[in-house]
Amino acid sequence: MDYTSLGRTGLSVSRLCLGTMNFGPHTEEAPAHAIMDAALDRGVNFFDTANVYGWGENRGRTEEIVGSWFAQGGGRRERTVLATKLYGDMPTPGAPGPWPNSGKLSALNIRRACDASLKRLGTDYIDLYQMHHVDRATPWDEIWQAMEVLVQQGKILYVGSSNFAGWHIATAQGAAARRDNVGLVAEQSLYNLMARTVELEVLPAAQYHGLGVIPWSPLQGGLLGGALRKAANEGGVRGAERLKNLDETKLAQLREWEDLCDKLGTEPGTVALAWLLHQPAVTAPIVGPRTAGQLDTALAALELKLDEDTLAELDRIFPGHRPAPEDYAW
Repeated sequence: MDYTSLGRTGLSVSRLCLGTMNFGPHTEEAPAHAIMDAALDRGVNFFDTANVYGWGENRGRTEEIVGSWFAQGGGRRERTVLATKLYGDMPTPGAPGPWPNSGKLSALNIRRACDASLKRLGTDYIDLYQMHHVDRATPWDEIWQAMEVLVQQGKILYVGSSNFAGWHIATAQGAAARRDNVGLVAEQSLYNLMARTVELEVLPAAQYHGLGVIPWSPLQGGLLGGALRKAANEGGVRGAERLKNLDETKLAQLREWEDLCDKLGTEPGTVALAWLLHQPAVTAPIVGPRTAGQLDTALAALELKLDEDTLAELDRIFPGHRPAPEDYAW
């Protein structure tokens, strides 16, 4: 396993991050524990979750599964760099439904959400506490003051963002600097061969401010994992749920993509992850395996080196962006 620093910090994390979003909704507790054990045995020390994972009435269930895994001991917690997130509404005890201050980034919710996550996770601290979305209604001084209290209490070590625009990162860092605060150390964004918008401003902002970039959905919801071949084997491309809303241009891209992967003799999912690992801003793509086999496919990306011709061909099939404003101006 290769390790790298998370942004400008001294924290060492694996080049792949284990995403846990499937734990609970799609993967039961015992197989989820087996996947986490397999990941840790292979050197993956970076795990990502969120308080809302489990979804619907089961929000929080994923954190509970991670917590029950930690409770088995064996150095599981000590060997894991744990990241979780807050922002989405969580159930309020005694309330009939959504209730004020049960989500977003007020000082009140930051305090409550952190304590609730710690309880579900069965740990006394979170390594990377991430804002799942920007809160346009809460002043940055309030957010940073609340995060500083958590750091002082030893409940969190680092703060990260997720789904921020480039200017949100810049604004957050400016507010942190005025408080002599370290500020954000990581940004978690949608980034893959089919979704490259972050190359315009988010990646440049992250690099300038020293944030590690943690791409989510590196296979674009499975589309880059050989979706056409799988759909054909299952009875037709057009009938596949993940493909039926794609236009002909996108389908043509996927055909070229899968043909290229065939020539490389490598699983499409492995190639998609390897491409992200070749991008200089990327710290660790998030992989969310439902099975141990899917974890093996992801880990194979760490050994795959793409040559310049292959990288150029991928840029031709899936055109990206130069940084703004050069992408659209002089």
